Amino acid sequence: MAKSGTERNPGIARPRSASLPCRREGLSSPDLKAVLTKLGAMTLSLFRETGGVCFLLYDILRTLFTTPLRCRQLLRQLLFVGARSQAVVLVTGGFTGAVFTAQILFKFQALGMSSAAGPVSSVAILRELGPVLCALMVAGRVGSAMAAELSTMKLTEQIDALRALAVYPTQYLVVPRFLALVFSMPLLVAMGSALGILAGYLVAVPLMEVQGTYYIHNMLRWTELKDIWIGLVKAFCFGLIIAVVSIHKGLTASRGAEGVGIATTQAMVHSSIIVLISNFFFSFLLNSLFPGG
Repeated sequence: MAKSGTERNPGIARPRSASLPCRREGLSSPDLKAVLTKLGAMTLSLFRETGGVCFLLYDILRTLFTTPLRCRQLLRQLLFVGARSQAVVLVTGGFTGAVFTAQILFKFQALGMSSAAGPVSSVAILRELGPVLCALMVAGRVGSAMAAELSTMKLTEQIDALRALAVYPTQYLVVPRFLALVFSMPLLVAMGSALGILAGYLVAVPLMEVQGTYYIHNMLRWTELKDIWIGLVKAFCFGLIIAVVSIHKGLTASRGAEGVGIATTQAMVHSSIIVLISNFFFSFLLNSLFPGG
């Protein structure tokens, strides 16, 4: 019987089946290039946005001290930002103080420290909960509204019409909104924090049967004036952040209805994120400026 060629010639190597190339662990060169490109684009976008916000703040301050103030526009914005935000801020502050005091008492009563809930609640509300939660609510209500209004005015070319009429848009549109938010935030935070402390007292004393005399005594003893100042300084800084970020998002919105929606969303989200991040650094900075707290 005739043998096959490979059997007749054992010295000839049999053909090997084509094997797939081994896949290396990790990212390949194109994938790594795409990741680095995306990371670089995000970094450039961050620097571009930061530069735009800084230039806007410089333009606002320069216009504020070199041009007359539009008092009528300022009063309209104070009504919208301050007076019409009271209900949201008061509800937030009241129920936050109530639930925070209740949660403290649930643990402190088991330890026999019920009267210590007063100073813990008041200091936390004045320093942290009041300014931060009020800023988040204002960013959602006022910041998004500012961005939507300004982006719509840009879309419909109303800002260009102001320039054609020799009216500087920063003086007419931006400065009144900036001042209204910066001036209103400390007042809103003060009202929200006061109602939060009062709600905490009403939960602790009548509802959870804490001795009111010891509650108030310890709260007045351990709550100091610097706690109030720390909260008000934070409120002022948060108002500045929300105003500048929201106005910048409105003025730089892209064309079309989609751009208005994106600007509105980014104004609220970016303002809230910056408020939360900056609160960490403000806490350390203000505690170093007001030592002993």
